[in-house]
Amino acid sequence: MLLSLISLNDDEITIVTDAVRQWCCDRKFDIDSVQGRHAITVAVDLVQMNTDRDRLFAELSKQMDHQ
Repeated sequence: MLLSLISLNDDEITIVTDAVRQWCCDRKFDIDSVQGRHAITVAVDLVQMNTDRDRLFAELSKQMDHQ
């Protein structure tokens, strides 16, 4: 999980962790759960694909809800 964050800069790491924390909180998952770790991976992928910061949470939710 943490290895996927290494490729990001500090701002991107903050964006990812904020979106994942919000997603986990909304769905009552712990960030260290299987679902939380998977959400981190998905969020990192989205950031690397240049997903707009303002759309990251919505796109993360959409992708996680379809899995």
